[in-house]
Amino acid sequence: MIDIVPAELLPAVDSEYRKAATLRSTRVLGAMLIAIAIVAGSVTAILAGPLDPEGQPVTGAATIGLYLALTIVILTVGAFGAASAGSEYRYDTLAVTALFIPDRNQLIAAKLLVTAGAALAAAAAAEIAALTCLFLFGRDKFEVTGYLFAALGGGLFAAVCWALIGTGIGLWLRSPSFGIATVLGWIFVIEPLIWLVVDGIGRTGLATLLPVSATISTIAVGSFPDSDLLAPAPAAVVVLLLWAIGSSALGWWAVRNTEL
Repeated sequence: MIDIVPAELLPAVDSEYRKAATLRSTRVLGAMLIAIAIVAGSVTAILAGPLDPEGQPVTGAATIGLYLALTIVILTVGAFGAASAGSEYRYDTLAVTALFIPDRNQLIAAKLLVTAGAALAAAAAAEIAALTCLFLFGRDKFEVTGYLFAALGGGLFAAVCWALIGTGIGLWLRSPSFGIATVLGWIFVIEPLIWLVVDGIGRTGLATLLPVSATISTIAVGSFPDSDLLAPAPAAVVVLLLWAIGSSALGWWAVRNTEL
């Protein structure tokens, strides 16, 4: 850590790490994500038929469990980021930390860094669990190709981005409940409604600028090529990154310009 994180940032990172790692709920959540990945990966690997070159996703039906596991991870880390950041205000922990680390830039950077690291670890653990089940129960039902590696890398990237999006929203709204509601409400309600609206007015391409659409394209690389709602993977990665940067900047601005 000393070689990667600047020395002046270490106290803030250590504080954020302890706040996250010492909570029993965090450990339970991590174990739950691994368990879901094992179940999803095993069930779809066992039930899937032979690999269909024309089927979707392009990596094979047996890998659907991997995508399901990554979806759950992304939803969880987005909500976790919002809840963790919002709880800083509910329990005044950010104000207490600021007494010992008065530089707000360091506080926010540490918060974002630790949350992103936790999301990366959760996504990696889920991918390893799901892949292990795939090789155990469906090794002849999928192929290890560039698309599979792209999906794995995209899953890690998307998890980190959504953790940052959730954290930024939580810092901005200053409430864990409102933060979670905003993240999940956007994913399940607001963006799907926008898809319907832009499709109805013949402007489907606008949907490719939205975070959920970009997330699907980032993970399901090579799948659903005929969908007008999904941008090509390289463009989707940039779009998702911009949403993560924008949300993080919003949270940064809120902490810098409001009372703790």
